[in-house]
Amino acid sequence: MYSYIKGELVELAPTTATIENNGIGYELQISLQTFTDIQGLHEVMLYIHHHLREDVEMWYGFATREERNIFRMLIEVNGIGPNTARMMLSSLSCLELKTAIISGDVNRIKSVKGIGLKTAQRVIIDLKDKIAKGGEDNTAALLTPETKSSNMEEALSALVMLGFAKAAADKALKAVYKEHPDSSLEELIKFSLKRL
Repeated sequence: MYSYIKGELVELAPTTATIENNGIGYELQISLQTFTDIQGLHEVMLYIHHHLREDVEMWYGFATREERNIFRMLIEVNGIGPNTARMMLSSLSCLELKTAIISGDVNRIKSVKGIGLKTAQRVIIDLKDKIAKGGEDNTAALLTPETKSSNMEEALSALVMLGFAKAAADKALKAVYKEHPDSSLEELIKFSLKRL
């Protein structure tokens, strides 16, 4: 299986990128996220996913390995094909998508064009554990009684599952909570991410 392609970026559109490598132009399907990341570059390296069906052969390109990993997880969910997965990664950043899945934010996922309630719920059910893999569940222990709340616990859990150290995430959350005690779960996570 091919892992990445490196070469000259000869054509770029919001949904496709053509990379020349050894005299061959490879057209890759891309998300808006990747489009933004590689805009203005001459030489690029994109991680690739080869999608083969009986009637079509497509190559998808990603600026980061993380985006490709999320894309591959998404297409394993029943009802989500490569184009829907690409639409999701065009509408939400990797971080926004991971945060929405980990925190169970159905409305955020449902806001993507073509994603209904049942599909959004299926994405959360199927991928929450995969994305959280390696994270620890016992995050509430670091919270003091003064800051303990459902939102704080969920925010800390989400930050740990995103790969931040519990102590650092807890410290950032407490500082955010002190400044913005009425923050929603999403705001707590966003403000904390800026501090981490």
